[in-house]
Amino acid sequence: MADLIELKVPDIGDFDEVEIIEVLVAVGDTVEENQDLITLESDKAAMEIPASHAGIIKELKVSVGDKVAEGAVIAIIETSEAATAEAVESEVVSASAAQTLEPASKPSVDVKPPLVESVPYAPDNKSGTKHSHASPSVRQFARELGVTLTAVNGSGAKGRITKQDIQNFVKQKINAPIAASGGSAIPPVPVGNYEKFGAVENVELSRIKKISGKHLHACWLNIPHVTQFDEADITELEKFRKSNKDAAAKQGVNLTPLVFIMKAVVASLKRYPELNASLGVDKETLIVKSYYNIGVAVDTPNGLMVPVIKDVDKKGFIELAGELGEISSRARDGALTAKDLQGGTFSISSLGGIGGSFFTPIVNAPEVAILGVGRHKMQPVWNGSEFEPRLMLPLSVSYDHRVVDGAMGARFTTCLSQTLSDIRKVML
Repeated sequence: MADLIELKVPDIGDFDEVEIIEVLVAVGDTVEENQDLITLESDKAAMEIPASHAGIIKELKVSVGDKVAEGAVIAIIETSEAATAEAVESEVVSASAAQTLEPASKPSVDVKPPLVESVPYAPDNKSGTKHSHASPSVRQFARELGVTLTAVNGSGAKGRITKQDIQNFVKQKINAPIAASGGSAIPPVPVGNYEKFGAVENVELSRIKKISGKHLHACWLNIPHVTQFDEADITELEKFRKSNKDAAAKQGVNLTPLVFIMKAVVASLKRYPELNASLGVDKETLIVKSYYNIGVAVDTPNGLMVPVIKDVDKKGFIELAGELGEISSRARDGALTAKDLQGGTFSISSLGGIGGSFFTPIVNAPEVAILGVGRHKMQPVWNGSEFEPRLMLPLSVSYDHRVVDGAMGARFTTCLSQTLSDIRKVML
């Protein structure tokens, strides 16, 4: 018996409306359960929406360019017992940035606002200032691309500016030669003919690296970075961790040093709340957050992912250890959801398991600070009368110098080091 069922957009996180950049099925297609129907793209990631049922597409309710929210109808599908029985069991497909961080196709204009030369806005007045005629949707499109309408010549009736006019303006600016002006322009890196020196192989970057690369590039260009280095004596912390490791294992969790670092970070953020904040849109307002969601970088086969552990201040060591292990496992399996990657207030990148000491982590905007953790090692430390072996942990704190000055950065790093040296301080 056949039934007509609406295929709807599932929970896509905190996004109100997300644009459709690709429709992957057509009317008459036979789809399987969990087969991708459409691709959505937000300002953070892309996500493919799967079919909740198997069957035949009878009607499509959306098209490329539409914006949809949770619950929006994508298509009408005709299902039957036969179609359901033939559906191939597949892995759970989520709106995971780990699997869908790069769209299969790009919008007609793929630019970032910094690429567009901005013209100062001049209000309409009686002195002959140019007046821009454009519809509200065109004005919004211009704002999204960082284009000032007074700089665009309209081709529509009575000089009205169209969406195509804005696209042409952006293309013209992108294709224009880059003129160095006082060192502010960034010249392109030349690409050589590597083949003439020997054999080469072109290997495409993973989808995660493509999208994270763009984000990291934007963070590096827009944030004035300063990195503070220090070491923490974690000799006593490690003794405490090992003494409780077996008890944690009986509860099915691995009590790692990272759990204690997360709690120490939160204790330090409470003393220096400016590091648990974001800059406002006007770049003159600081939005200080009263919640503590810590992003933890996880090394996966496809690249680095940063899932977010929520409300770290409200959870104990054992609970955090279990949640950290679970979300790290899902990150490596490519099963993170959009919600898993949202809401971070501070990030930690720990390379201790791999090796190395100090490094310069890039601030993960819109956050204003990030902690880099190296590999701990036993070192001789002078105690005032003699050298004694102590377990030392390298720390690297990068921060946005517009928000955090050197003195505050040093105080935060020192506070973090002292808290790790005596983990009981997290209770204060």
